[in-house]
Amino acid sequence: MQIENSTVVKEFILLGLTQSQNIQLLVFVLILIFYLIILPGNFLIILTIRSDPCLTAPLYFFLGNLAFMDASYSFIVAPRMLVDFLSEKKVISYKGCITQLFFLHFLGGGEGLLLVVMAFDRYIAICRPLHYSTVMNPRACYALLVALWLGGFVHSIIQVALILRLPFCGPNRLDNFFCDVPQVIKLACTDTFVVELLMIFNSGLLTLLCFLGLLSSYAVIVCHIRGSSSEGKNKALSTCTTHVIIILLMVGPAIFIYTRPFKPLSADKVVSFFHTVIFPLMNPVIYTLRNQEVKSSMKRLLSRHVVC
Repeated sequence: MQIENSTVVKEFILLGLTQSQNIQLLVFVLILIFYLIILPGNFLIILTIRSDPCLTAPLYFFLGNLAFMDASYSFIVAPRMLVDFLSEKKVISYKGCITQLFFLHFLGGGEGLLLVVMAFDRYIAICRPLHYSTVMNPRACYALLVALWLGGFVHSIIQVALILRLPFCGPNRLDNFFCDVPQVIKLACTDTFVVELLMIFNSGLLTLLCFLGLLSSYAVIVCHIRGSSSEGKNKALSTCTTHVIIILLMVGPAIFIYTRPFKPLSADKVVSFFHTVIFPLMNPVIYTLRNQEVKSSMKRLLSRHVVC
């Protein structure tokens, strides 16, 4: 059966985050505040790193890309969510749903791999400092960047390919505020057991392995710096602590969502809300607040333009 003939559903009705008008208003204001304050902050981080010749180390190169990825990621779900709060009928077309799902996993997968690359960068910088300039040269950094974008694309295209093969011919009420694999797959008019296993393997197992690998790498780094000087130890620990916080914020919810059978739980929507809307905007800000070099450069950039 061809894909075109197997899909009868042309649109999905989103049930939203909650049916309570008061909670919807509260969430609307919360998202709007985040967008008006923190999103411009992310772009300021990118501008600061791009404009300051002192911030050319691989750490800042990858931090700038993290800010770009997170800003892009926040545009996938939140703007439509804001519009839906003001609409009585929350509808998304089949093609729009697949597109949203693709970019969600494209950028999400790419960011997971970016965190792995940043962990590798810190490992080389702290544990192999004499080889750092050789290993993390500009060519290698760009190659790693291309690889992680490609990895995110491959991960996402597999998700989409599996979804496109499913027939949607009956129910179209999606119990979420955006399109994601666990909810969409349950609306298919066929047995999805094998597809669910493939999805869990593609998303869940990959996420779990990245999480364990990241924690292991930072554990090795912490063990290595225990005998370092006080100043070097404090700086390295501060950087590693920041990275671990971001890992817990981004990878933790992903493990909860994708490494278990796709059965709805009461906490699903709340976890998805923080995972797709709140945490992506906060990640670069957390990095910046704990990085003295970026903060100083940002202050110089702002003071220069304010004076002008």
